Amino acid sequence: MARRCEGGRLVVASHNPGKVREIGDLLRPYGFEIVSAGALGLPEPEETGATFPANAELKARAAARAAGLPALADDSGLVVPALGGAPGIYSARWAGPGKDFGLAMQRVERALDGIADRRAHFICALALAWPDGHVESVEGRVDGRLVWPPRGSRGFGYDPMFLPEGGALTFGEMKPEAKHRISHRARAFAQITARCLGQKNGAS
Repeated sequence: MARRCEGGRLVVASHNPGKVREIGDLLRPYGFEIVSAGALGLPEPEETGATFPANAELKARAAARAAGLPALADDSGLVVPALGGAPGIYSARWAGPGKDFGLAMQRVERALDGIADRRAHFICALALAWPDGHVESVEGRVDGRLVWPPRGSRGFGYDPMFLPEGGALTFGEMKPEAKHRISHRARAFAQITARCLGQKNGAS
């Protein structure tokens, strides 16, 4: 049976302001007091996992252990079948030490030069860990295709070049609430909510 986490302080195990903001928006209705790993000064663990869930669990366990609080970690990335699944779990590393996703998007576009297949999907693995080492994890996915040049300045990461299936706006053009309805992170969050989180504030 899945373990429940109902209210109180919760660490978002990320140093990425965009991720912290997006996860914080999703968690806000559930009555948690959100604090980021960056705000707590927690070190970023080396992501040695071979899959998105493995890396999410690694980060969540490290933050929960260090903070003595439940911790929610995300590991997500862009998967491009025509590039053999790259950048995949290395999506952040494609942005270099300066986390320059403008350069990362250019790198993806250069790799796709002359390739007609522009299908892509985002994967998000979420892991919720407790200080005693227990962890619950889920995975969400959204399919789409890549556009060039990038469009929009909202979101973060590869959002401006990702057009979700059936949509007319890239993730970089969408308002946050519109993205939250369909994104890989929202789909993973819906699963972790059903499994582990308390009811929304005001719910009966």
